Amino acid sequence: MKLEGIHHITAITGDAPANVEFYVGVLGLRMVKKTVNQDDPTVYHLFYADDAGSPGADLTFFEYPGARPGRAGAGMVHRIVWRVGSAEAVDFWEQRLAAHGVATERADGALRFADPEGLGHELVVSTVPDAPLVADAPDIPREFALQGFDGVRAYTDDPGRSAQLLRETLGFSGGDDRTWEVRGDERGGSYTYDPAPAQRPVPGAGTVHHVAFASRMEDHDAWQERVTRAGARATPVIDRFYFRSIYFREPSGVLFELATIGPGFGADEDPEHLGERLSLPPNFERLRGELEQKLTPLPNPRAVKARV
Repeated sequence: MKLEGIHHITAITGDAPANVEFYVGVLGLRMVKKTVNQDDPTVYHLFYADDAGSPGADLTFFEYPGARPGRAGAGMVHRIVWRVGSAEAVDFWEQRLAAHGVATERADGALRFADPEGLGHELVVSTVPDAPLVADAPDIPREFALQGFDGVRAYTDDPGRSAQLLRETLGFSGGDDRTWEVRGDERGGSYTYDPAPAQRPVPGAGTVHHVAFASRMEDHDAWQERVTRAGARATPVIDRFYFRSIYFREPSGVLFELATIGPGFGADEDPEHLGERLSLPPNFERLRGELEQKLTPLPNPRAVKARV
């Protein structure tokens, strides 16, 4: 069995309208699903990705309106690393972000910045053969668009304690330089540890909730059994309608999810119109009227792309 790189990354926002404006309007991603947190359906779960809503480019947010700012610390992902196609693309993004008032920093050929709530991002030139996962945006040339995830960086006090689970149970490779690779037959990604800051972690707006790695549907039950045998206290397989999930914490404290490739976001929407309406899994449909009155009104993603 192999995990096919990163499936999705889920973070927290306290301001869903501003979140849409940034990730659709500035970064040029497509909103591919507007739904609810299935563990707390009174709040949004927003999904941004490439045009197809592919695993490997899927950044998602739980909205807790007015949530206090968080602070990444030990046991948390603190930066999301994206692929772009060239050094010219990095230049493009430096200029585009500056035009939108976003501070950037160059580091070893990469470009670092944060979203309006402080969530860290980094753009790197792709060095792998993986297919680029691109969303079309009217004001972003396709050759400069984001191409999906390259990896994530997490904080830990002791990277060695996670080595056995990552290598022997999950099949990651590397690790000697604190960077691990998770690679399947079609896609891969990196998982890197950085020394944890002294201050304690504070979950909240602008922090990552969990990182999910992609599993093939036929392997998912076996992954649950394998992780459980390794002592990681995995949940049972949970049906999220758009994919199936297993959750557990790796020894450094980061919340991992294994999520299946499929059924996908076209399960209840025309692929041409993903994310244009509130989508509810069948067991939540009875709550539609109540939820539509409670959830924060959002700007139209297509209008955002055309305007920003």
